[in-house]
Order: sequence, then C-alpha cells, then structure tokens
Amino acid sequence: MPPALSPALPPLRPDWRKRPLVLVGLMGSGKTTVGRRLAARLNWPFVDADAEIEAAAQMPISEIFARFGEPHFRDGERRVIGRLMESGQRVIATGGGAFVDAETRALILREGTAIWLDAAIETLVSRVARRSHRPLLVGRNPAEVLTELMAVRGPLYAEAPIRVVSANAPHDDTVNAILDHLKKRDPKFR
Repeated sequence: MPPALSPALPPLRPDWRKRPLVLVGLMGSGKTTVGRRLAARLNWPFVDADAEIEAAAQMPISEIFARFGEPHFRDGERRVIGRLMESGQRVIATGGGAFVDAETRALILREGTAIWLDAAIETLVSRVARRSHRPLLVGRNPAEVLTELMAVRGPLYAEAPIRVVSANAPHDDTVNAILDHLKKRDPKFR
C-alpha cells in the first residue's frame, strides 16, 4: 500500500523550488535514503546534515554526544543547518532532533519547505535495529525510546507543511508520495 498523503493544505510559496526541501522526522524514518532518491529524481543536490556535522567536528556524532553532551551537539547542528539553508535549491536530510530545536525549526520553516517523514514505531524499530550508531538508543529499548521521542517530537514535526507516511515499504514509494504532494500543491510543478 503506498504511503498516505496528508490532508489538503494551502499551496506552497511561489519560490519553493529555489529553496531547500528539508526532511524531518524520527531516526529510522528514512530521511537520508529518501532524501538521496528525492534529490536524484528532482536533479537537485543532496546533503545529509549529520554527515556535515561530523565533517565540521571531525568526529562521529556518537563521539560528540559522549564527549560534549547533547546541548553542545544541538548547538553545532543549528549552525550547520543554518549554513546549509543558505545554499538554495537542494534536498537536506536532518537528524531526528534538529526540528525539535525552536531556532532550527523556525529557520527551516522560514527558509525552506519542511517535509515530515512520519513512520509507525514498529517500522522505526525494525529500521534502527540494523545499525548501532544512534546515541539516544545506547543501552536502551528502542521501542520505548522511540515512543517517548514521538510523544515529545510528533507535535513539533507536525508543524512541517508536508507530512508523508514512511511505511514499511520501498523508499521509492515515499519519494513518489512526496512528489505527488509537490505536484498537488504546485500545479505548475511536473
């Protein structure tokens, strides 16, 4: 079954194609994989904010968390995303907590088009179980952590003007749902 589209929403701002499309959502929602594929379909550049943070810090995110804590990481994340937002047309995959930060969220909503990749907890758990690099999951039950995070972050992600369900299906289904959203919200977009 293809991912569901969110209810009818107002049209996108006229210059949306000159601004970044920013994927937000919990870890495991597919932001990086979907982002790469979406960028390829649009023939736009793709950038992963977490990879940019690691390059800027010259260390993995897990080490940033361990050595300096989450507040330090979020500060660096805000600066990196701010820089990425200035680059115009591109697809940006953010980390799961980026959109939770009020300043980062306001910047993304003001300068780009946020797309929430929403996924069921069961889908997220099956996806995050494939990798062990998630600092917020270290030594904890992934289902419990993701449920707690969704309770806090879900209402914030809901501020994104586009919501697409990232189902337990091929990521191309999610890309197609995003493209359908863009076409429905901008009749000139093909």
